[in-house]
Amino acid sequence: MPPIRVVLAEDSLIVREGIRHLLELDSEVEIVAGCGDLDSLMEAVERERPDVVLTDIRMPPDSSDEGIRAAGALRESHPGLGVVVLSQYSEAAYAIALLDTGSDGRAYLLKDRVDDRGQLVGAIRTVAEGGSYVDPKVVERLVAAKRAGEESPLAELTPRELDVLREMARGANNAAIAQALVVTERSVEKYVHSIFAKLGLTWEENVNRRVKAVLVYLAEQGST
Repeated sequence: MPPIRVVLAEDSLIVREGIRHLLELDSEVEIVAGCGDLDSLMEAVERERPDVVLTDIRMPPDSSDEGIRAAGALRESHPGLGVVVLSQYSEAAYAIALLDTGSDGRAYLLKDRVDDRGQLVGAIRTVAEGGSYVDPKVVERLVAAKRAGEESPLAELTPRELDVLREMARGANNAAIAQALVVTERSVEKYVHSIFAKLGLTWEENVNRRVKAVLVYLAEQGST
């Protein structure tokens, strides 16, 4: 298999070169461009036509949420392009903003994970294949948070349904959830349909109920 071609965007030269050096140790990844701001990132995407963009969440010109904005813009201009956003923030709002335009080909990874080459390459591989990934630390923080209260739409879910929803938030498909929870895939399908029903997520054209369920989960858990 040819290597995954990656455009790397990080405004700190030291951090950018550190990530580049780390990834160059893996034959599965090829860094085709390094960028320090949003404009050069978008130009590099047009020039290099990469498989994945690996970007910091904050860069010039505003140092606010450029990585998430880039992911949203690239969803429109290059729908098949994977994006991994690196962030130092584990708050749910950032992950929700990233997934709001769809979870396919999107990953949210905390910056303190970049020295774990296996996990970083795994996230790059996942989005290159069209999957999604949310840093386990973010998910664990959300799961550990206290429920918002009885009025929360999550309050009606059973413990097993919450387990399934937690795995969905991690980007797992039904087969992976079945393996993680040691149940049949048919049982997972039933749990997922029950979750949709209890959260009031009826079928709508062009709307991914799985993504909406995960967003509800992240928003409710993150608000506590």
